[in-house]
Amino acid sequence: MSIWEYANPVKFMRISGAILPWVAAGAAVCCIGGVVWGFLTPLDYRQGATVKIIFLHVPSALMAINGWLMMLVASLIWLIRRHHVSALVAKAAAPVGAVMTLIALVTGAIWGQPMWGTWWEWDPRLTSFLILFLFYLGYIALWASVEDADSAADLTSVLCLVGSVFALLSRYAVNFWNQGLHQGASLSVAPGERMSSVYKYPLYVSMLGFFLLFLALVLVRTRTEIRLRRLSALLARENRA
Repeated sequence: MSIWEYANPVKFMRISGAILPWVAAGAAVCCIGGVVWGFLTPLDYRQGATVKIIFLHVPSALMAINGWLMMLVASLIWLIRRHHVSALVAKAAAPVGAVMTLIALVTGAIWGQPMWGTWWEWDPRLTSFLILFLFYLGYIALWASVEDADSAADLTSVLCLVGSVFALLSRYAVNFWNQGLHQGASLSVAPGERMSSVYKYPLYVSMLGFFLLFLALVLVRTRTEIRLRRLSALLARENRA
């Protein structure tokens, strides 16, 4: 069985319809459980209650970056293989990723204000994240401004390739530049304890929840895009008749 068989809209609709309820249920359980568990953790000895925003900020930032990278993969599949489902997946993921980026920016400002004494700082990671958000908005606007679906998919795929630079910058900006207020990664495979287990485990649950939530929303939106494409084809056929 080839993986490209799942690019068939009929097969995609059947499989996504079967897994969507399970993904949505898992997202609800993990998001609610992780956030509630996180907010019940004890106060941090340095940051106090402010640190608890990490259970919203880190998962949303993670999905903001990886959401764009998922769009990149889908866009490359469209440019190389011309599978319409992949283009629709990228289109469907953009608004979800934009909301995740906005949540990360807002929660980051709320978290940073008592720590840094300011709501915003032109820190490398913060700036690259803001640019990533603007790329999300530009991607959505470009899809809406081009009438021909294939042309829109081509143009947005190129834009996605360019925006991927900033997706990577927002992930590794702290490693590229030593200056900046933003801390390094909260979780890392590098040796050394970066976070207490009291916060780490609920954060893992919250991250899983946000991933499942992102996946569920993308599946719902992709299924909607396929239905709209079918409806448009039927209306065009009736008009020709």
